[in-house]
Amino acid sequence: MYKYIIKRLVMMVPVIIGVTLIIFLIMALSPGDPARLALGDMAPQESLDAWRAERGLNDPLIVRYTKYMGNMVRGDLGTSYANGRNVSTEIKSRFPITLKLAVVGMIVAILIALPLGIISAVKQYSLIDGVATIIGMLGIAMPSFWVGLMMILLFSLKLGWLPSGGIEGWKSMIMPAASIGFGCCANIMRVTRSSMLEVIRTDYIRTAKAKGVKKRDIIGKHALKNVLIPVVTVAGLQFGSMMGGAVIAETVFAWPGVGTYMINSINAKDTPAVMGSIICFCIAFSIINLLVDLVYGFIDPRIKAEYK
Repeated sequence: MYKYIIKRLVMMVPVIIGVTLIIFLIMALSPGDPARLALGDMAPQESLDAWRAERGLNDPLIVRYTKYMGNMVRGDLGTSYANGRNVSTEIKSRFPITLKLAVVGMIVAILIALPLGIISAVKQYSLIDGVATIIGMLGIAMPSFWVGLMMILLFSLKLGWLPSGGIEGWKSMIMPAASIGFGCCANIMRVTRSSMLEVIRTDYIRTAKAKGVKKRDIIGKHALKNVLIPVVTVAGLQFGSMMGGAVIAETVFAWPGVGTYMINSINAKDTPAVMGSIICFCIAFSIINLLVDLVYGFIDPRIKAEYK
């Protein structure tokens, strides 16, 4: 198990290098002058030249990238072009906000999707199944930013029940978490339903029914464990997507997380801040995938044996 974890952590290194190289090239080759964006259009040419020289922007791309990676290995993600603050410090203060939003959204999605998917499969073609299918289609079809805007319009402007933005109190968490969790809930529910339908038609389930085992025990003790593997897979992928989807939710609901920080940095062509944000999301997504693989081992002992 430990060898497998170390192996997966080592495999993260080329992934991070590849991602940082692509983002660095995109930021370097995209139009716009970070010096003018930072100092303003009226800044004299001497100030612009001095600003670029101070930050090494006159060096060749390969030199700049090598310097950045060397500093990153030492834990230094550079200094923001926009405000002069340390990027590592900014991300450390903002990442818990983004993580909390994604975790709450995922918990809500699982608590709704898992029971609804199981009931929908057990009572196939019933009214509950029809309602669940409609919810699943709507969740997949509607983008999270649109759901967020509609929730603001209804619950904030019309009814006045919830704040439209900010992070003051638990009420401010409800709409952002629901907006990114709605689509995730739909995907998990659909996978749970389809997996449960497949499992309950297998021979060992029919044998359990023939023995007179209670339906609740058949579903909870026998079927659910085999259903969880594809569900965990989708939930892990969806959690990574929710980390990225938090970028939109944070923008819509004015949350000061990594997503908002990255969007503002892209607009300012703030390469260190963008690179730091992308690296943060890349590491988080890689760790999520590792945790999903480890959870497989606890669900299915056969998979755990392969980790040795």
